[in-house]
Amino acid sequence: MKMKAVLIIHNQAQAERVEYMLDRLNIRGFTKWESVIGRGSETGEPRLGTHTWPEMNSSVLTVIEDGKVPELLEAVKKLNAISEEVGIRAFVWEVLASV
Repeated sequence: MKMKAVLIIHNQAQAERVEYMLDRLNIRGFTKWESVIGRGSETGEPRLGTHTWPEMNSSVLTVIEDGKVPELLEAVKKLNAISEEVGIRAFVWEVLASV
């Protein structure tokens, strides 16, 4: 069975919505990092946890079957459309092996 890793990076304000989205899509397994910093490559404010840029991001990594990826990406796209200024992005890559 082919698997994909999906990394979702989002503003911490989106945390409950992201977990709800995963539950709704029946994606049980994930790893979450509560506080990550960064800056988008095209738009969006930096999230650096500093006095100047106080907001922070979180990230979620899940490994799912190929067939679930389009549905998850569509859900991320819809969530982003609700509040683009808050921001959420997803990145996908192949999982070559796991044990």
